[in-house]
Amino acid sequence: MVKSPEIEYIISFMIGGNQAETFGSLVGYTSDRNKFHHYKVVIIPSPFFNEDVYGTQASMPSFPLQEIEGVPLLFGSSKTEWYGETWVVHADIVASAYFLLTRYEEIRKRNIRDAHGRFPGKESIPCKAGFIHRPIVDEYGKLLRQWLRQTYIKVPEPEACINKIWLTHDVDVPFFCRTLHSFMRETIKGDGFLKACKYVHAPLTSDPYYTFPWLLERDASVQDSVGKTQCESVYFFKAGGKTIYDKPNYCLFSKDIKELFKLCQAKEAQIGLHSSYEAGIKPSLIRREQELLKRATGEAIFYNRHHFLNAREPEDLDWLERTGITDDFTIGYADVAGFRLGTCRPVSWINPINKRISSLTLHPLSIMDCSLSEPQYMGMSYEEALAYCLQIIEQVRQANGELVLLWHNDTISTHQKKPVTVNWQKELYHTLTEELKRI
Repeated sequence: MVKSPEIEYIISFMIGGNQAETFGSLVGYTSDRNKFHHYKVVIIPSPFFNEDVYGTQASMPSFPLQEIEGVPLLFGSSKTEWYGETWVVHADIVASAYFLLTRYEEIRKRNIRDAHGRFPGKESIPCKAGFIHRPIVDEYGKLLRQWLRQTYIKVPEPEACINKIWLTHDVDVPFFCRTLHSFMRETIKGDGFLKACKYVHAPLTSDPYYTFPWLLERDASVQDSVGKTQCESVYFFKAGGKTIYDKPNYCLFSKDIKELFKLCQAKEAQIGLHSSYEAGIKPSLIRREQELLKRATGEAIFYNRHHFLNAREPEDLDWLERTGITDDFTIGYADVAGFRLGTCRPVSWINPINKRISSLTLHPLSIMDCSLSEPQYMGMSYEEALAYCLQIIEQVRQANGELVLLWHNDTISTHQKKPVTVNWQKELYHTLTEELKRI
């Protein structure tokens, strides 16, 4: 049986490693018993990919979900059997993995969006079924490797370690009071004219939100411990947007932003595009924003993360690919930290509309600072957040995956509008980066 490109990719992705395609050729995806002998392992397809099912309500998983060896299963059953020398599995882990990796659920539930047009994590099947904290696609891969070894195929098991760490930072509000607009704000609504003057005329490093030197130092300390190839630091800058949620707007050619660019470059931190909230609504704006950031930095821009994580529809990612963006770091839920795509490994974006495998690599977001602490999201205490983060980190380690952290420069500032969060995120980031140095 000739497998379609997306099915071949999913099987190889689950197996992982340098010989994934070779081992993948030993895995069949068919219910034709006459073909079972061609394979070592056969996965019986559910109706999910059938032409009369795909894209319809009949393609959605039904609750309660079954499990296969303790792993939640979206399609198929836990039945397994030998057919001659072939191990036959009725658990459709291929459709289950595809469903999660492509955000298929979101094209079936377009009427479910939050106030920002995003699909809420708490409405997702992984969250409702209680496995948002587990990368179950990677767990499917572990099962598949075990099944192959059961047929005497020597498939190696990857070492339990974090394959790569991405320490990322969205530059939403680079400064507290350095512009005319912020000066007027502080004069009228803040601490008054004299204090506003002091903010504006003081050295840049005195600005309460200019925590970048501390962040860069923390990131560098992890890089020094694990190596720069194993840990990268990325700062995402805004370059447009006219909505209220894109404020405050800042000029990429201003003296202060240029100084920040120089600091990032001196510390060998990568610079990426923080495509605007408006671009989340109108993705065609991404190219213009990318070009503006390129002119401001003098560097080609290949990394992206949407402001507010506002990549609204799965197919909108097509616009990133068109602009030459190679790597996106958007895909995580704002309202709950965990594994939105069911994996903690970089994966090629597959458009669920036409099943096309793209050249765009998605780096799933593991943990965002405000997801943990904001009352409308997870609303955790420091102790709860630390325990949850350590659990996520351990899941990534077990899966030999990537850990992608997102911390904002203003959330670690001592100058907070919400006193309850003063120093809370800074202490957590310090603790987590210390932990990563020991892994």
